[in-house]
Amino acid sequence: MVRSTGYGSVLRASAMVVLLTLTSCALFSGEGPAAEPPPVVVDTAGTWRPNLAVSVPDSLAADFTQLQPQLAGQVGMAIMPVGGGRMTIFGDWVSGIAWSTIKVPLAIAALRHDRQEGILHEVEAAITWSDNGAADALWRSLGDGLEAAKAVQDVIDEAGDATTGVAGPRTTLDYTSFGGTEWTLANQARFASRLPCLPETFHVTELMTEITPEQSWGLGVLEGTAFKGGWGPDDVTGVYTVRQFGLVPVRSGMIAVAFAAQADSGTFDDATTILSRMALLLGRHLDEVRGGSCPPL
Repeated sequence: MVRSTGYGSVLRASAMVVLLTLTSCALFSGEGPAAEPPPVVVDTAGTWRPNLAVSVPDSLAADFTQLQPQLAGQVGMAIMPVGGGRMTIFGDWVSGIAWSTIKVPLAIAALRHDRQEGILHEVEAAITWSDNGAADALWRSLGDGLEAAKAVQDVIDEAGDATTGVAGPRTTLDYTSFGGTEWTLANQARFASRLPCLPETFHVTELMTEITPEQSWGLGVLEGTAFKGGWGPDDVTGVYTVRQFGLVPVRSGMIAVAFAAQADSGTFDDATTILSRMALLLGRHLDEVRGGSCPPL
């Protein structure tokens, strides 16, 4: 992958008429000064199984509080049981561009629309090595810009996120911009918590366990995890945002996790290192975290 390929901004208007802009979505320490403890927020909104809550031990919160000042950047981590429940959020990064993480609902929408061999190949390429050309082909397979936007939006909404907008119509001067969708950390974790419970998602979640080694930073350091990353630079500052979400097995089921980081240096490599350090921290506490499973049909 080239480190400067990607997608531009996406707004969801009431008429779903939005200009699309192609920007870049790429393939993509030491101790700092003492800092205030990071926010730890418990979110109960939009839960599907209120009796099932993720139990984040004090030791995880304490360890994250110690680690955050050493990460040299803005970071966020959201954890939620698969199937629904309470969400716990660490850090100060709240929301940003989805970048290539949007390829997960896009791939699901494309497979639901057409399971021909060509589509299966494009889905594999879009998920396992984050190929932008394959993702563009999946988008076009869904129809015109408005039809494609609705199909992807339907997948996101089905997982309980009715606030994230996707792309509008294509013009002769602008191209796909689905990767420019604004996706909050909390809504992405909520989407992940429902992902394995949605119909016709098994093939995509299986491919999320086969991510190319070059992109296996962050959640990729945890064995048995299904995940997808996304990354790209800010148009003005050039600072990279690196994101990732996935499903992590624990003794009591699975947890959904969403990560994000912007390194103070602004580089892609430093941001991926931050995600890997957060994943290793989480990995040390997996035995203490309660997971969940999909509700019975």
